[in-house]
Order: sequence, then structure tokens, then C-alpha cells
Amino acid sequence: MKHAFSAAPVLVILLVWQAAAMIVATPELPSPAAVLAVLWSEAAHGPLLADLGATLARVGICFSLAMIAGSAIGIGMASSPQFGRWFDPWVQLLLTLPAMAVAILCYIWLGMGETAAILAVTLSKLPNVVVILREGARSRDRDLAEMARLFRFSRKSLFFDLMLPELAPYFLAATRSGLSLVWKIVLLVELLGRSSGIGFRLHVYFQLLDIARILAYALSFMLVIQLIEISLLAWLDRRAAHWKR
Repeated sequence: MKHAFSAAPVLVILLVWQAAAMIVATPELPSPAAVLAVLWSEAAHGPLLADLGATLARVGICFSLAMIAGSAIGIGMASSPQFGRWFDPWVQLLLTLPAMAVAILCYIWLGMGETAAILAVTLSKLPNVVVILREGARSRDRDLAEMARLFRFSRKSLFFDLMLPELAPYFLAATRSGLSLVWKIVLLVELLGRSSGIGFRLHVYFQLLDIARILAYALSFMLVIQLIEISLLAWLDRRAAHWKR
């Protein structure tokens, strides 16, 4: 019953889409069946799978770099006031700088290569992780930290048995927002300056006004990202619940 209720909004969207396509009856609004046919054709005989793989690889690299660097900087800012004062202006700058501006600047300064693309996406996501983990580290229980110091916990025990369980909800929040943000910026960066990926392909079909292929490529990536989010976040939720116990 729960799964049927969850599927109801998707079914309504498809029915409305189909009805609108039948009423308008123009190539500018292809039906769901037409888009699915194009999706199947592009997956079987076109470049869809290669472009999807290129985009997912960029998403994985940028997300990992942003999470690792952002977590370290955020926890460091909460632990050291001097470190926090030094990094705070940079974090504020990146928070207010549009992702498109970051991408354009990286392409101008570093060239239209993969390094510039990865750096642009990572920098756009980094401040979000920093802020979330900084606030999480600031809210840690100081009494527990003092107890661990008195009992001379090892560094490994401090991290896995004390810090990680306390920060688990914040890591989860950064992951949730990170996945939804990174893949959107990756598509933008690909559209601006890459020769592969879903964003690049959307730009090509936009120039050709091929609506069916635009929707097919967008839909393929959305489906894959949703599967990744559901499976990864479900695992993280289980781990967070385990740490809390």
C-alpha cells in the first residue's frame, strides 16, 4: 500500500504529460512513450551510456573531493578559532559566488580541460559541506570530549566511537544536499565546456531543438541519480541509527 501511494504522484505526472501531449500534438511536447522509445534507442545504439558514465564519474570525483576537504575544513574551523577566522572569508566568498561564475573563471584560468571542470564543481559544493560540518562540530558534547581526554582514548577510538557518531547526522545532511547539488553543477559545467557527458549532449540537442532527446537524456540521468540517492542514503541512515545505539 505504501509503495502504491508513493507511485501515485509519478503516475499522475505521466497521465498529465500524456494528456498534454495529445492535446498539443506538436514535436515540442513529445509523449512519454515517444521519449521512452528515444531513451531505449539511445541506450542501445547511441552515445547515452558513454555520456552517462562520463557524467557519473565527474559526480563521484567532485562529490568525494568536496566531502573530504569540506569535512576536514569544517571540523578544523570548529576546533580552532584562529583556523576558523582565516577560512571564514573564503567560505563566505564561495557561498555567494554563483556556480556559473566559478565554472567560467576556472575554464578561463585553467583551460577547457577536465581539471578545470572538476575544480569548478568541487569549489561550488565545498562551502556547503564546510558550513554543515562546522556547525555539527560546534554542537558536540564537550563533557563527552573531556571524559574521553581523561580516560585517554586513542585517536582511533576518539574518531570512530565519539566524533563520528555525534557528527553522523551532519555527514548525512551534507551528503543529501551534496548529491542533489553536485550533479546539477556538473551538468552546467559540461554544458559550458566539455565534449562528453549528459550536459554536453543536452547542449547539442538544444541547438538542434530535439525535445525528445533532451527529455530522454535528462530522464536517464534523473533515474540513475535517484537510484544512487535512495540506495546510498538508505545505507547511511542505517549506519547513523547504528552509531546512535
